[in-house]
Amino acid sequence: MSRTAQYPIADQFLCRHSPRAFSAQDISEDQMRQVIEAARWAPSASNNQPWRVAYALRGDAQFGVILGTLAGGNQVWAGAASGLIALASNGFVAREDGPAPNAWAAFDAGTAWGFLALQAHTMGLITHAMGGFDAPALGAALDIPQSYTLHCVIAVGYKGDSADLPEAIRAREVPNGRNAQDTWAAKGRFI
Repeated sequence: MSRTAQYPIADQFLCRHSPRAFSAQDISEDQMRQVIEAARWAPSASNNQPWRVAYALRGDAQFGVILGTLAGGNQVWAGAASGLIALASNGFVAREDGPAPNAWAAFDAGTAWGFLALQAHTMGLITHAMGGFDAPALGAALDIPQSYTLHCVIAVGYKGDSADLPEAIRAREVPNGRNAQDTWAAKGRFI
């Protein structure tokens, strides 16, 4: 499938997608930290930076722990990734009179994910964020405090051969399209 923008945008937005076929090539600790560094620079409400990540590289004990909390369909392919990242955000912000709800935490964490994904893309890596995981089990395994919400687990690595995927997954391995702007953006009104 060819992706075509309705208005001129940078190629990184059209070329980035979320494949499931990862190669056996490892990424280094420095590469993982470089990907995560981009998330650090995401904008956040009042500069609270409510997101937190826990990560593991393939071969680390925690990689298997994170992988084990994924839904079965995700485990089939995510185990081939070079690294897994759990992304969470704190739903509360510290105030002088005690913790207050942070209504923007998930929004800010999503922006951090976007920055992370685009940085990985510029490095020739692929990412795939997954919502299919056992949040209570992952939270317990990573000692995530109750005030945090787990949003996704992100697989990171080099692109592999889609022929190595099970047939049902292989069919979904192409970049998908997007809804036309006029279906979700309008001047002066909400549609």
